[in-house]
Parts: sequence; C-alpha cells; structure tokens
Amino acid sequence: MKKVLLHSVTIAIGLCCLLGPFHSAAAAADPIKLSYANFFPAQHFTNTKQFPLWIKEVEEATGGKVKITNYPGQTLLEAAEIYEGVVRGTADLGHGSAAYSRNRFLVTEGSELPGIEFGSATANSLVAWETYKKFNPAEYSDVKVMYLMAVGPGFLYSKKPVRTLADLKGMRIRATGPGADALKAMGAVPVAMTMPEVYESLSKGIIDGQMAPPEVLKAWRQAEVTKYITVIPPIYASVQYSVMNLAKWKLLPEDVKQAIEKVNEEFVLKAGKIWDAEMKDSVDWAIKNHRMEVIRFSPEETAKCMAVLQAMKQEYITKASAKGLPAKEILDFVIERAAVHSKTQHSPLEGY
Repeated sequence: MKKVLLHSVTIAIGLCCLLGPFHSAAAAADPIKLSYANFFPAQHFTNTKQFPLWIKEVEEATGGKVKITNYPGQTLLEAAEIYEGVVRGTADLGHGSAAYSRNRFLVTEGSELPGIEFGSATANSLVAWETYKKFNPAEYSDVKVMYLMAVGPGFLYSKKPVRTLADLKGMRIRATGPGADALKAMGAVPVAMTMPEVYESLSKGIIDGQMAPPEVLKAWRQAEVTKYITVIPPIYASVQYSVMNLAKWKLLPEDVKQAIEKVNEEFVLKAGKIWDAEMKDSVDWAIKNHRMEVIRFSPEETAKCMAVLQAMKQEYITKASAKGLPAKEILDFVIERAAVHSKTQHSPLEGY
C-alpha cells in the first residue's frame, strides 16, 4: 500500500512539473482588463464612435493583451469626479473635461482661451496636444495622459433671442472654463454645471441658455428646450482628456505601452474629425427638426466682443505666471499653432 501511495505521489509531482509551464503560459496569456469611465450618455456618438474606435485600436495594437470595458453615462464616475477617480483607481481610465476642474489645468487652459480663432475641433485638438507635449505640464503628473482633444467652437443656445451684447445682460448662461469669465465680462451671469445637468436646468428655467459645441443640440437633446442658436465670436473652446491611473500604467509591459502610445498619437486627429462631423450634423438636424433660428452677431457687436476677449489674454498671463508657469510662452505658442492648423483644418460651421 505504501508503495502504491508513493508511486501515486511521484506521478502527481511529475504531472505538476509537466503542466506547470502550460499553466504559467495560460496565465500570461490572460488579457489585462481595464475599466474606462466617461460622462457622455450611452447613445452619444462618443460612446458609439469615438471611444469604441480608440478601444478597438488599442486592443488590436496590443495583440489582444489589453481588454477595455467602457462605462458611459456616469455609471462608474460622476462627470466632475472623473480625473480624481482615475487618480484613486476607481477607474483605470477616464475621459473628462478640463473645465470641470477650474484652475487646475492652467497650461491646458491656454488652449481654451476666448479670442483665439481655432475654427474647428480638429485644429483645437492638435493645438492642445502639441501644447501638452511641448510644455509637459505638471498638472497631469499624477496620471498618464492618453490623449487630449478639444470640442469646439461653440455657439450660444437660448430660449429668447440674443442679437446683441445688451441682450445678454442678466441672462443666466451655463458656461465652463474661461468662457464663463468671458460671458460675465459681457454682462451675463455664468452658471457652472456639468453637461448631464443642463437639460433639466433648461427645461425648468433654472438657466436661460448655455454655451457649448453644437453637438449638444442633438446628442444631449437640448434642441428640445431651446429656440435660438447665436453664432458668437470665438468665446468657447473646451479641452478634454483621456487619462490612465499612473500605477496601472507603470505595471504594463513595455511593448504594450509603446503600442498604446502610438495609437494615442494618431488618435488626436481622428477624435477631432469625429467631433467636427457630428457638430455640423447636429446644427443641420436642429434647424430641420426643431426649427431653431440661427442668429449672427453684426460686425459691430462682434468687434465689441473681441475687445472684451482681448483683455482676457492678459488676465491669463497674470494668473498662470503667478503659478510659476511660462504663461506668455504658452499663449504665444497656442496662438501660433492655432493660426497654422486653422488654415488646413477648416471649420465645419463656416456656413452658419
């Protein structure tokens, strides 16, 4: 009996030795699973086109070593909590708006300043990305940046017509980032809130309108609760980020990191193109399906706006310089790159 038992143990040990490498290989082949949080509704084009495309490209570029699950509509993190949620590791990856963390991303804010003519989401995205790479800002030091992109230019959507600066006086307008400061200087009352809060606020009369890219009319259904589209000077620009938990990033194999970096570098342009196409479609849809009226500022009113916006550039330099940043160099770089990219990446909204 003892011989039989000893023989059985010997066989078992031998099998473990033989199967061990196969078990290790199988474990090594298991994909790295990552969660990706965003605040856009599940039916929004970012969740049907942009994020699925990036995820697909990352998974293919890494040869299936990475698998990403997308969590849309604030199901994993609230809009204003995405950045900190990624830092904490609540989500491995997150896509959010820099404007929801006011004065935290001052280098990025240079690519959102009113008065700079970016013209298209694509041009603004390229400028924001190039600015990030040139200045390598410490404001993102607690995450790994995947890519930056921009979602402008924006218009003003309201329940009553806005044809002049005087019409803006006293109106409660949802706005974020530097655009909120611009509206305040023009006599409006800026109200800060995340995009998921806007529809209800408009429908209940809590706010009189909002300033945003025109995708909100269709993708966020805001054409249902506004009547007028005012084509304003370059007041609105908004940079968004896709970032990864830093500790999670450091654990990735080097070949996986390199593959993701290549996808990121090429994706900035793709994301901008997606937004430009959707913004034009949204305006056309709102006019056709909700009979929204398009209003354009006269040259005189536009000149008044631009005078207000010019002063904001100096305010940015003062604020960012006080934080030890090369503010004028940042602003000069943004303006120079905006002039370059706006020549080749034309606005899809030029006809409005």
